[in-house]
Amino acid sequence: MNRRSARITLNTAALALQIVFLSLATGVSAGHEMDDRDLITGQTLYAEQCASCHGTNLEGEPDWQTPKDSGVLPAPPHDETGHTWHHDNQLLFEYTRLGGEEALAARGVTGFVSGMPGFGDALTDDEIWNILAYIRSTWPKRIQEIQAARNTPRH
Repeated sequence: MNRRSARITLNTAALALQIVFLSLATGVSAGHEMDDRDLITGQTLYAEQCASCHGTNLEGEPDWQTPKDSGVLPAPPHDETGHTWHHDNQLLFEYTRLGGEEALAARGVTGFVSGMPGFGDALTDDEIWNILAYIRSTWPKRIQEIQAARNTPRH
């Protein structure tokens, strides 16, 4: 291998390491909106505001992936069997604060009929984050890490 080839190989390896490092750094710090939240308050608020639809044990409604006759999907589970952890923190927050249809419309998704009402008038932003942090705290560590990687890191 000549010097030029060695230098290109070294530069490529250095770039690959930087990408790996940045990817790992993103996942480590990306759960920040839910960090250091009051999980006990979140659990209490979940029981008061969310459990009637999403279940006492975060299990959701039966057949949650099949629309009702009205076209509205039943409330999904918030445990690891559902799709809550597939979404970034901001979407989860907006969905809870604004309601499903308004949150999705803000992201350019229209025509989706959602049964999720907005809780922005009933809960403060901190209360919503506490509920979301409580929900996240019930997921296995691996699921928490996958979900955290969906979030924008702090600047």
